[in-house]
Amino acid sequence: MTSSPPTGPPARGRFSSTVLDGGREPDPRFTLANERTFLAWIRTSLALTAGGIAVEAFTGSVFDSLTRTVLGSVLLGLAALLAVAAGFRWIQVERAMRHGRPLPLPVLVPVLATGGAVAAVVLLVFLLIRQA
Repeated sequence: MTSSPPTGPPARGRFSSTVLDGGREPDPRFTLANERTFLAWIRTSLALTAGGIAVEAFTGSVFDSLTRTVLGSVLLGLAALLAVAAGFRWIQVERAMRHGRPLPLPVLVPVLATGGAVAAVVLLVFLLIRQA
């Protein structure tokens, strides 16, 4: 007596099943697109990290110490927040696809926009004060 080979995708491990919260395996193209989006958010986080470090390391002759600290801290804090939020976003989208639910709205967009606006305002205020 021979057994027939299993049908469907192989079972996932306990950790994957817990994180992904069950559901049906989505088309791999959608999963890979979700992963590419996650990686784009991570690249943005790395760019903000590099910007924060560059502000602190290379703008000593341009900005006073307080401005450098505030601007660098905003950029680095935003980078850390973005990296963590990107991971949670990936999980939320993957779960939504597995359960046939609508994709969640991205919390990352307003966070990134607000952080970028704060950094721009700090620079604008500094430039206006410097011109006076």
